[in-house]
Amino acid sequence: MKPVLVLLTLLGLLVARVTAFAAAPAKPNIIVFYTDDHGYADLGIQGVVSDIKTPHVDALARSGVRAKNGYTTAPQCVPSRAGLMTGKFQSRFGVEANGNSLDGFNQQTTIATRLQQAGYATAQFGKWHLGATDAITTHGFKHVFAQNAQRPFSANITLDGQDRPMGDLPPAMYHVDGCSRAAATLIERYKDQPFFLYVAYRAPHVPLDAPKKYLDRFPGQMPQRRLQALAMLSAVDDGVGLITAALKKHGLTEKTLIFYIGDNGAPLKIHKTDAPGGGAGWDGSLNTPLNGEKGMLSEGGMHTPFVIAWPGTIPAGQSYEHPVSTLDVAATAAALAGIQTKPGDLEGVNLVPHLKREIKTPPHEALYWRWVAQAAIRQGNWKLLRGGNREYLYDLGADLEEKHNLAAQHPDIAARLRARLTAWTAELKPPGLATGPMAPTWNNYFDFYLEGKPVSGSVDDGDDDEKAPKSKARARQQKKAR
Repeated sequence: MKPVLVLLTLLGLLVARVTAFAAAPAKPNIIVFYTDDHGYADLGIQGVVSDIKTPHVDALARSGVRAKNGYTTAPQCVPSRAGLMTGKFQSRFGVEANGNSLDGFNQQTTIATRLQQAGYATAQFGKWHLGATDAITTHGFKHVFAQNAQRPFSANITLDGQDRPMGDLPPAMYHVDGCSRAAATLIERYKDQPFFLYVAYRAPHVPLDAPKKYLDRFPGQMPQRRLQALAMLSAVDDGVGLITAALKKHGLTEKTLIFYIGDNGAPLKIHKTDAPGGGAGWDGSLNTPLNGEKGMLSEGGMHTPFVIAWPGTIPAGQSYEHPVSTLDVAATAAALAGIQTKPGDLEGVNLVPHLKREIKTPPHEALYWRWVAQAAIRQGNWKLLRGGNREYLYDLGADLEEKHNLAAQHPDIAARLRARLTAWTAELKPPGLATGPMAPTWNNYFDFYLEGKPVSGSVDDGDDDEKAPKSKARARQQKKAR
């Protein structure tokens, strides 16, 4: 071949490769905001209550999608987070509830690990609750700022996003504000490469500890616990505003997919007692109009605030009706990052084609849950809920509040859903519709919320205390002090 032809051929191949590279979609940044014991009512855009002030999250929702039927995988902190991080239902690897062994989780590949291997800078902020905080880097996060209270916490970056040896870092700001500040500074650091930020605020989970700055935003008479919840969520909202402002400053708004999700419903303890001190009990948040609370597979336990935004890609101003799940976060992120997965690696669905209306069918044929003595399935608008030997059938399209048990009127539908649920739970670890009996507290919850029976006295599910594992150094210090 003549030299000129060889040169032209090589130039042609180079142009083709450059064109193909330019045509390949850039990997978007991904941010997941995960709030803690945050009831469905408590976002302004939900239109349920008038005392909440969340202008930045409301703006985020208006720029994208408010998922009206967004679900977590459990009505409790640890299993909910295990499902989110892995993209697999947590009972497949033995993390059914708080207190279960995390050995199965430690053998899973998290979405952070998958994204890190795909070239993403990865960072965790706030509450972890899935093992030792100084071991978070073993789960795919390069950077850690695990502040979830006003005490020393594990971190390998400073507030200003600078590297430091992993170890205890004394708090310099209110825990919500510190996480927001550290996340915003990392956006500055990684503005020229894709990043994944997991911002898991410990709010409005007890202990209720909002500073005066946020409390002063809500004058007037109200229960002190409600005031604390509003104030803590106002701090979260400020954080969302700070982080989205950092994206805008660096021209990253249209290059960033954002999820904002609550980990489970609010703990009401039935009576919503306004106990002083901000410790165990009602956290001040509300699940209205949903029935039930944290610790239940009724809607109030795992149907939470759920917002998705990617301006310029996902059409704005949507109120999406089809059920979606936190399992979809990992599946969506993996698809957008071009990550190859094997069947069974991830159980969720890439939501972007659905939210762009390229796919008009529901993302899920059905959603399933199991949590200790409870199990549930939602298929379309029909939901079957089991608690021990109790069984309820609801038409959520007409009865989102779960006030009317239709099991007796539609035994065929109940039987069909029960068969599907039974088959699905047979795949879990351990298999079965339940892994234990109904505790007295859960029986009280079912009596009160689903049966309409009065319940007197205090109601405690033993899940109030913030038990996020401490760093090993701090644990050793405390052991030594004892």
